[in-house]
Amino acid sequence: MARAGLTAEQVTISGAELADEVGLDQVTMARVARRLGVKDASLYTHVRSLEDLRGRIALLAADEKTIRIAEATSGLAGKDALVAFANAWREYAHENPGRYTATQTPIQIDPELAAKALGPRRAVELTYGMLRGYGLAEPDLTDAVRLLRSTFHGFVALEAAGGFAHARSPQQSWIRALDALHTLLEHWPPSREGDST
Repeated sequence: MARAGLTAEQVTISGAELADEVGLDQVTMARVARRLGVKDASLYTHVRSLEDLRGRIALLAADEKTIRIAEATSGLAGKDALVAFANAWREYAHENPGRYTATQTPIQIDPELAAKALGPRRAVELTYGMLRGYGLAEPDLTDAVRLLRSTFHGFVALEAAGGFAHARSPQQSWIRALDALHTLLEHWPPSREGDST
């Protein structure tokens, strides 16, 4: 029942697709094997464990999300860049819920794979680059990155869980949230005495 030519990349993509369908926490080696039409044991030739597979899914998703954000924000600055960045983040989360969860979940990732992965590093560069357009420097840059990540992730997580029951459209609230973030970033409060990186 072994499938010739199976690769770690194919196992990862199959696991990622399954995560999007049933949720990252429901991905098992047995389910991935069934999806690929192979025996469970044959997967271990390509990935060491379920944790290894989840780490690979996280890296794949980080690459995909980063590429989408980079394409969306190319050539933009200020509010245009912020809105494009945020919309690309949200769209990726909606379209790939299991993969997105992997990017937001503490997962043990093989250090060798992590060292080769460009997505996580590029994501940091894109975020900091966009925020430097607002004239921010450390430690404000790190604080602003954390604010954006908390806002974007919190919004999409609540949205996915059906947490916005009010009649007002979540889309309208999203637009206003981005307006508010832009205003805040343009008028970032001065650092307090004693602040350091």
